[in-house]
Amino acid sequence: MIEKKKFGTFAGVFTPSILTILGVIMYMRLGWVVGNAGLFGAIIIIIIAHVIAVTTGLSVSSVATDKKIGAGGVYYVLSRSMGIPIGGSIGIALFVGTAFSIALYIIGFAESFNSYFGYGTAINDFRVTGTIALLSLTALALISTSVALKTQSIILAAIILSLISIFLGSSEFIPESVPYVTSDNSVPLEVVFAIFFPAVTGFTAGIAMSGDLKDPKKSIPMGTLMAIGVGLVVYIVLAIFISLKVDAEVLKTDYNILIKIALFAPAVVAGVWGATLSSALGGILGGPRILQAMSLDKVTPKFFELGSGENNEPVRALFLVFIIAEAGILIGELDVIARIVSMFYLTAYGFINLSFFLESWANPDFQPTFKVKRWIGFVGFVACFSVMFKLDLMAMIGALAVVTALYFGLQRKEVKLQSNDVWRSVWENIVNKGLKRIDAKVEVNTNWNPNIILFSGQSKHQKYLLELGKTVSGRTGVVTNFKLILNKENDKPLRRTEQVVRNEVFTDLGIFARQLKVENIYQGITTIASTFGFSGVEPNTVMMGWPKGLESSKEYAKMTETLLHLDYNLLYLDFDRRAKFGNYKTVDLWWRETDSKNAEMMLNIARFIIASKRWDSTSIRVLFVNNNNVESDLIRSKIKKLVEDLRVIVTIEIINNAVEQKRFYDLVKEQSETTDLTLIGIPNYKIEKQAEFVTKTNDLFETIGSTLLVKAANNFNVLDLDFVKHK
Repeated sequence: MIEKKKFGTFAGVFTPSILTILGVIMYMRLGWVVGNAGLFGAIIIIIIAHVIAVTTGLSVSSVATDKKIGAGGVYYVLSRSMGIPIGGSIGIALFVGTAFSIALYIIGFAESFNSYFGYGTAINDFRVTGTIALLSLTALALISTSVALKTQSIILAAIILSLISIFLGSSEFIPESVPYVTSDNSVPLEVVFAIFFPAVTGFTAGIAMSGDLKDPKKSIPMGTLMAIGVGLVVYIVLAIFISLKVDAEVLKTDYNILIKIALFAPAVVAGVWGATLSSALGGILGGPRILQAMSLDKVTPKFFELGSGENNEPVRALFLVFIIAEAGILIGELDVIARIVSMFYLTAYGFINLSFFLESWANPDFQPTFKVKRWIGFVGFVACFSVMFKLDLMAMIGALAVVTALYFGLQRKEVKLQSNDVWRSVWENIVNKGLKRIDAKVEVNTNWNPNIILFSGQSKHQKYLLELGKTVSGRTGVVTNFKLILNKENDKPLRRTEQVVRNEVFTDLGIFARQLKVENIYQGITTIASTFGFSGVEPNTVMMGWPKGLESSKEYAKMTETLLHLDYNLLYLDFDRRAKFGNYKTVDLWWRETDSKNAEMMLNIARFIIASKRWDSTSIRVLFVNNNNVESDLIRSKIKKLVEDLRVIVTIEIINNAVEQKRFYDLVKEQSETTDLTLIGIPNYKIEKQAEFVTKTNDLFETIGSTLLVKAANNFNVLDLDFVKHK
């Protein structure tokens, strides 16, 4: 097998990057930038653009030295750090931007070429010259990547000679005074920046060659930062030189001014043509490799995956690049193409910086050999989107819309790799820090945020208990369902991976689910209630079905006693298998004088119930049993005030029972027989009287529909329901 030819830092990264940086914008638009922005304005534009380039270069270099780098450059780095959906969406945007940038460089070449030889300078003339140039460069790329890269070395020498010729030249357009700031008849700085920015995007040309490098972890940081640094120096020095040598009005109108002031004009012409064509060639070499890498990951069609020759050259992908570049050439206007390219590159660079920031902040496994402060990535991210907002809000929205659509498309496609992505680490980090903050805060009668341990059992009616459990947990509550598998021997527990249950029902409801082997169901419930949870989000509520037929069970009584001792809120649902939850239209809350804590908990549950979609049209009644002949208006006003504090709209009904002294459950039977869901507080009683309580409650359930029994823990407030003292 013939070994694939690899390239070093200079030929593989620095050269393609610097040739793209010192390209069409430098030769044909830098003078225009200085003329419109003034010297100070031009330097500020150059520095802001390079802040983005430097932060992005540092970010991508750091990420590149942490993970194994394959073909695809920036796409590969993003997909392996932030996952395929983001990596793929940005990769596609970067691919299209790269392909369009080829048109930018070639149209720049056509402007100079046609002007130099006296050919037509209309858009159609540029289209013809550009198409011929594109065909020639594509043919060169098809012949050999190695030949193309060797050609770039020759072009680099031509650019150096052209710069020397410019700096040694003289000018007949020397200004009377240096234009330090923009003048009244100048183009707005936002437009000037948008035209200039593609000048600093060239460093991705080197990163795109990552699959062809001998040592990408060494070559990418060194070659990229060298190219950005050299470009920054050249642009600032050249901007100062131009401002001293040429009048601002001439700079605004003459795109070929560098040729006119050079010591040897043909050297500059060679530099212009070499720079523009080499930049286009860099895109022709790098663009197909991005597409080929995405196809290998099944992000783009498999058709583009196959290459040819010993180096697996991406020939099929090259033809798609050719088509997109030709579409850009048919646009024919350099400034229009430049603004399109700027937006897509700024979008990509913003997410590269975000990727690095999140990796360094959240991923404990992020150990790059090239270490960079994480705030650099954040600065780069903010700078990119701030500049996009300032340049063109609609174009920014359009670019983000395209990237967002691609992201959700790839999510639905469920493309996965055997690699980590940073989002898991981000969420783990956020959860970790959040738990520490919650745990450090002493809880003092705050609003109830349910964290429910649910024992739903296995039956065809299980989903109703799950549904109600999620409903009473509210929008931010947590529900964890436990399936207890009775195994008397229980010699080996389930493996950790087997304990996690995932199915469509739990996923749709947003309920966590676990299953465990237990020797005894009641002992299993006690053990879970005693040990499950962790600092900051300890469970506070136990919910299960109502235990019919367990009136005399000592084990059940012991379990209840333990749960009360642990100070859990207890919720027991007696589910009416015939009526179910009816039409989800009526809820009754039953209060008595002794329900001081249960009352507040029931109001909280009511608040969560009416906030759910299923129960959003529910009518809620508070039914208070007045056994002591207290004035009804007094009772009503006090309950109304309590209800207002918890923001629950209810109907208040006072049942005067001082004369008849009917039993509480008989009143419930009379009033709530047709109610869809009834909430009743569990009174305080001695555990030895549990059998009597269960028997009476079972009798009640024969008459009324689905009922939720509520026993509040001690952290609930004691609502003032003792009206005797107000007589």
